Amino acid sequence: MSDSLHASTVRLTGSDGAEIEAYLATPDDDQPGVEPGPRSSSSAQLPASVRAASGRGSVVVIHHLPGYDRATKEMVRRFAELGYDAICPNLYSRQAPGADPADAAAAVRAAGGIADEQLVDDVQVAAAYLRELPHANGKVGVIGHCSGGRHAVLAACRVDVDAAVDCYGAFVTGTPAEDYPLNVTNLVPLLPELRAPLLGLFGKDDKFPSQEQVAELDQILTSHHKPHTFFSYDDAGHAFFAVDRPSYKVAAANDGWERIETFFHEHLGA
Repeated sequence: MSDSLHASTVRLTGSDGAEIEAYLATPDDDQPGVEPGPRSSSSAQLPASVRAASGRGSVVVIHHLPGYDRATKEMVRRFAELGYDAICPNLYSRQAPGADPADAAAAVRAAGGIADEQLVDDVQVAAAYLRELPHANGKVGVIGHCSGGRHAVLAACRVDVDAAVDCYGAFVTGTPAEDYPLNVTNLVPLLPELRAPLLGLFGKDDKFPSQEQVAELDQILTSHHKPHTFFSYDDAGHAFFAVDRPSYKVAAANDGWERIETFFHEHLGA
């Protein structure tokens, strides 16, 4: 763990050619003044086993519905502090380029949210970018909270990642009400395709997902022999990680962070 890190805005290119703004944070390199960037040709040619042994893991952080905001960027920097290269793509870059996070989120919400295919593509591009960074060991995890939790599970079903964390993602299972403002479906048909171990962190007082929906997710993954570990916290509802909201629960959030650190260390390396 190191308090010294580098954070910056970078530009990714989607498969559709769209420019995607992204927030990148990396631990400071061994040599002062070295800017993060694509892996050199010499390091790219190293055997995967050598890179895995000497490099570090990476994390794609998927922001929540309120958008590409300060709270999410703080999480990106926290992963860099823990020793990972971390990136958060701005999922609203196409719909509201350059807009204030709150305005972008309002525009996207009014349009019914972003399409699942766009999310999958953006995570794929972000993961590929991380794997090309100079110190990458090739292992990438994905994490999201709220809508980002559902997106993390979606990504783990469609993108080759090494670990996934779902923090109270709504409608991984369950069915939205007819008047629900977003165009969203559950992920039940995709769950047999889960490609990575999944850590789920939930609040027992949450309604979306409810404990019944968490139990359904557990049953489906168990029936398909998909590795997963779930924890549900007493006296915690939705958004218990959100330090800037009344929903914040210190004990649950602190324990959750410890479990995330242990989980990523196990599956992504130090």
